[in-house]
Amino acid sequence: MRFTFAESMCDPSQYVPLAIEAERAGYHSFTVPDSICYPRDSGSKYPYTPDGDRHFLEGRPFIEPFVLIPALGAVTESLRFTTFVVKLPIRQPVLVAKQAASVAVMTNDRFGFGVGLSPWPEDFAVTGTEWTTRGARMDEMIEIIRGLTLGEFFSYQGKHYQIPSIQICPVPKRPIPILIGGHAEAALKRAARLGDGWMHAGGDAATLDRYLARLHELRRDCGRDRQPFEIHVIAMEAYSLDGVRRLEDKGVTDVIVGFRNAYEKDSMPLQQKVDALRGYADRIIAKL
Repeated sequence: MRFTFAESMCDPSQYVPLAIEAERAGYHSFTVPDSICYPRDSGSKYPYTPDGDRHFLEGRPFIEPFVLIPALGAVTESLRFTTFVVKLPIRQPVLVAKQAASVAVMTNDRFGFGVGLSPWPEDFAVTGTEWTTRGARMDEMIEIIRGLTLGEFFSYQGKHYQIPSIQICPVPKRPIPILIGGHAEAALKRAARLGDGWMHAGGDAATLDRYLARLHELRRDCGRDRQPFEIHVIAMEAYSLDGVRRLEDKGVTDVIVGFRNAYEKDSMPLQQKVDALRGYADRIIAKL
C-alpha cells in the first residue's frame, strides 16, 4: 500500500513545506487539484457534495498544476505528484502532452497524470471548447498524450483531432501513468479501457465496493485484468491499520488522506498540518 497526502485550497505558501514534510514522513505521493475559474452565475451542481452546493470553491486559491508540481519537485527527491484531477477536455491535447512530458522530465518521472471531465459547463464556455463532445474528445486526447509522450514521431486521425506526424522533446524515461477520475459508468469504462489506474473521489464503503467490482468486471471484459492498474481511494478505512489492510485486500494500491475538511474555509495553521501528517505516518505508515 502507498500513501498520498492531500491538501488543497490552502495558503499557497504552505505547499512547499508540506511537500517537504510529507516526503520526510514517508508518504509516496502528494495530490494536486485543478480548477481554472469560479463562475459568478451558474446553475451547475457539484457532484461530490450531498446537496450539490459549489460555493465552498468561491475565493479558494488553486495553483495551476503544471506550475505547482515543478516547484514542489525542485525541493523534494522521491515524492510523487499526482493531479487530482486535471480537467482534460477543456484543454488542447498537444499542449497538454508537452506540459505533461516536461513536468515528468523535471521531476525525474515523479508524475502521475490524473485526468477527468469538468462538471462545469462554464469551464468549456470560457475556454471555447465543446461541452457535448467532452467524453469522446477526452478518449482521443488520452491516446494523443500517450502517443506523443513516448518520444517518437506520432500522428493521429480521429473524429475530433487530426495531428500530423510530430515529435516532442524531451520526454520522460518511462511512460506517464494516466489515471482516470470519476464515478460515472462512463468514467469506469474509460479507466478500464484506456487508463493505467482509477481515482476515487470519496463515499461510503459499500459504494466503493460496487465501483471496485464494476472496474474488475470491465477490465476483464477488455482483457486488461492482468495488467498493472493503480487504484487510488479516499476512504475512512484508511485511518486505521486494519482498515488499510482491508483496502489492500480489495485491490487498492494507494490511499489518499487529508486532515481537515476541504469543503470548509482553511484556518488550520501550517504547524498543525505538519503535526497531523507526521502523526498519521507514525500511527499507520511506519507500522505497515
